[in-house]
Amino acid sequence: MGHDTQIQSALNMGDGTYDYSSCFRHVQDVISSADIAIGNLEVTLAGSPYEGYPAFSSPDELAMELKRTGFDILVNANNHAVDRRKAGLERTLDVLDSIGMVQTGVFKDAGQRSLNYPLIVEKNNIRIAFLNYTYGTNGIQVSPPNIVNYIDTSLIRNDLKKAEKALPDYIISLMHWGNEYERNESENQVALAHFLFDHGVDAIIGSHPHVVQPVRVYQGDKLAVFSLGNMISNQRKRYTDGGIMFNLSIVKGDSVTISDYSYYPAWVHKANTPRGIAFSLIHAAIDSDHHDALSITKEDAVKMQQFLNDTRSNIKGVREIPPPKLR
Repeated sequence: MGHDTQIQSALNMGDGTYDYSSCFRHVQDVISSADIAIGNLEVTLAGSPYEGYPAFSSPDELAMELKRTGFDILVNANNHAVDRRKAGLERTLDVLDSIGMVQTGVFKDAGQRSLNYPLIVEKNNIRIAFLNYTYGTNGIQVSPPNIVNYIDTSLIRNDLKKAEKALPDYIISLMHWGNEYERNESENQVALAHFLFDHGVDAIIGSHPHVVQPVRVYQGDKLAVFSLGNMISNQRKRYTDGGIMFNLSIVKGDSVTISDYSYYPAWVHKANTPRGIAFSLIHAAIDSDHHDALSITKEDAVKMQQFLNDTRSNIKGVREIPPPKLR
């Protein structure tokens, strides 16, 4: 996300421009090492004036830093997709196209959607179909001919039929759903998950609640990550000051199966520097020997540990990726 404090921080860190490099410095290795790294872009790149909540528009430098960090795909079907209406939606797509960033979930028109959706990506001889939908757009109507993928079972059923014609080995649906700040999945999320799995989806990755929700296995090998929580944002209340990066490893034999899955608990640190506040994502279990080097105060350490404990308690049984070497 891109709240006002984050935008000001990026300006303070730059030399007349916006510099987001501090945000992802300590997680870049884990992101860039993934065969396919995907993020939910919950802002527009609509140009100035740059503002946070409720009508987000972040500087283009944010997208550039995501690309440099190692993200391969951004999904845009979320409740902030049309914060800046038609012009903002289309400029966002243009900026992402200009830097070679693949995106899905939002389209300028039906022709683009027909050509590019569902998104099919082949890596290491495994063909994956990606779908992306949102529950809504904060009551703002999408301006024709623009399209934002809304959660609609008839639409999703047709999209999955189209996806099957591309002969994917695996289908992943990225869902912007659920109730904000609720640490457990809702009945609607569960019902929709069953619908998706019954119609061919293999794994679901969820966002929107701003807190980490459980990871569940259905039908023996169907995986639902109900909510990743927040990655980078200025939300600071308990449960919202971090999130998880989820690692899903699949292998291809006679069929494609999950070989492993795990999570990286990423806490948002706001360090006081001579140039102002610097945002950075830090592994929440980082050894205390590194706290001084990272300007983690005792108060910070308590909040980070609380986030870690809360996260571990809500996704018991899922392997946690250990802290990396620091950059």
